[in-house]
Order: sequence, then structure tokens, then C-alpha cells
Amino acid sequence: MKLLRFGPSGQEKPGILDSQGKVRDLSSIVDDIAGDVLSDSKLQQLRDMDLTTLPEVADDVRLGPCVARVGKFICIGLNYSDHAAETGAEVPPEPVIFNKWTSAICGPNDDVEIPRGSEKTDWEVELGVIIGKGGRYIDEADAMSHVAGYCVVNDVSERAFQLERSGTWDKGKGCDTFGPLGPWLVTRDEVANPHQLGMWLEVDGKRYQDGSTQTMVYQVPFLISYLSRFMSLQPGDVISTGTPPGVGMGQQPQVYLRDGQRMRLGIDGLGEQTQRVVQA
Repeated sequence: MKLLRFGPSGQEKPGILDSQGKVRDLSSIVDDIAGDVLSDSKLQQLRDMDLTTLPEVADDVRLGPCVARVGKFICIGLNYSDHAAETGAEVPPEPVIFNKWTSAICGPNDDVEIPRGSEKTDWEVELGVIIGKGGRYIDEADAMSHVAGYCVVNDVSERAFQLERSGTWDKGKGCDTFGPLGPWLVTRDEVANPHQLGMWLEVDGKRYQDGSTQTMVYQVPFLISYLSRFMSLQPGDVISTGTPPGVGMGQQPQVYLRDGQRMRLGIDGLGEQTQRVVQA
């Protein structure tokens, strides 16, 4: 299934994509794409529905972030060997963990803002993992049963804020609009192997990133197990699993986003995002 949220920002309704690619309104069935709705049992109930009985939504409706009430937006740094190489960094001996604040979350096609004072706003296409069943100390062998589904994430980053000012990476990762999610949550049964997905990103039609989750160093089951040693994972938490090479910081010379540009990005089977870049 492809679950989504549609409507004006802050007033989104739950929806589902039917076999014809039409958005159907789920608001008479569930209150949102969040919490217990992400459990295996509830997802199976939605899977068994006759979608033709649900109201159809206009084609031009705004899509919101594909999951609501996100408790934690956890990111993994330097998790692709070829991306680590382009930035001159070593592959870390354990996963690098940082956060994007939930206030960074926006719709997949919403404008992305260059923050005030920024000169190095960058892009990163990433595979997002959405937790459906919570837990602590999750066994790696059981980790995939905790996944509700996957989505496209653009881990927008301000490199000077992230790397050139004292403190953690977080201040360059969590600015408003730095976390587009969607267009939809694709349930895990539709993704045969999350480690065999092509992923790409373009700016103004020029392809900068053209990679694959095959080069992910720490794979999804390990990441879920590893993170659950340090925090409880809860339904609706989003894990952004790292980016392949081709980021602006890795270009020679370096290239960063400018007001008026457009990003387009996608992952095989998970859909595409398009964002206009605007100055805050």
C-alpha cells in the first residue's frame, strides 16, 4: 500500500493511493497516518478494504508529510561508503546518529527555505524507514517486523551550520523545511529488498546524485537494533538512513542551493519529490 496525507499544511487528512494512482480519502476510517494505524494489524485492515468505496480526491491536492505525529526524526551520518569518500571522511566504526527536529518536517513538494545567514545549504536524497511497532533492545533478526514502511527523505543540510560552528551536527540539519517526507509511505510488503533501491537527485535538471542503497554500510535491520539500545523506538518514528555520493559539498568546486532553484529526487518504488528553493 501507499499511504499519504493530503490537504493544507496543518490540516492534512489521511489518504491512500488506489491501483489507478488516484488519491482516496481515508478520514472516515482512520484519524491520521500515525500511531496504532501503523501496526501490522491495522495496516492489514486497510489492505483488505475496497478502495472504490472511498471518496476520490482532486489530482492537484497538496501532499503533506506522509506520516503524522512523528516523535523522533533520527538520522544516520556517513552511512554510504562512497559518500564518506567524497567528503574525505572515514567510514565510522559505529553508526553516526544525529537528529532533525520534527519542526523541520514538511510535505514532499513544499518549498525548501535557505535559512537566514546560510551560504552552504545542501541536498541529500535518503531512504526513510518508518517504525510501525515500538520496542527497546530489538533483536536484529526481528527488526524488520518493526517497520511499517519506507519513504523518500530529502535530508536538507546547512554545511556551515553543521560543520564550521561549534557543537553537534544538529544545528545544520533541523532548520524549518529541512525534512521533506513522502510523497507516500510505502508499506514494507511492497519493498522486496530495501538494500537494492536506486536513488537520485537533480537540481535544475542536472543530476548530482545517482546511487543505490546497495552501498549502505549499516543496513536497516542493524540500524533498528542499534538505535534501540540507546532509545525506545515508537510507532511513527522516522529513521533517515544516509545518502549516496553527489552532494553539493562533494563537488569540485563545491555547489550549494540558491534562491529560485528546483530540486527533484526519488527512490525506486517510493515515488518522487519536487521542491522549489526560496530564501527565508
